Amino acid sequence: MSFLVLALALAAQVAPEPHRFVLTGSGRFAVFADLSTIERDGDTATMRSFQVVEPGFTAGANAYWGGWSRWRFDCKALTADRLDFAGVREGGEEGPPNPDNQPAYDAAPGGDAAELLASACGEADRPAEVTTLEDAVRRGRAALAE
Repeated sequence: MSFLVLALALAAQVAPEPHRFVLTGSGRFAVFADLSTIERDGDTATMRSFQVVEPGFTAGANAYWGGWSRWRFDCKALTADRLDFAGVREGGEEGPPNPDNQPAYDAAPGGDAAELLASACGEADRPAEVTTLEDAVRRGRAALAE
């Protein structure tokens, strides 16, 4: 086996960067900011969030843990723009993202978008509460049960 083939094989085995989930709110859903996905460009920040649903949530014949959303925030104007949503089935299989074509809107204080904006635009190196999708589901469902 050549050195290049071995190096490529070893690189493929490197574990992906762990999530850095922080619970931002709990109501109808438990919402987590994934701090590991924050990207900033001037006054703009993008990030993924994960929303956890209650146990037993189904759509059609499928049971779900929740879903991912990609967001773009204007940290100066305090607006939020949800770019897409992808459901996550029990077990972690992620569905294809569905675009959200609604325009950006004011992130109302106390709402999920405002809490996510605070995470995306605030201190990015806060410690994570949980680092795996499975732990986010457990922690989120516990928060929903409180």
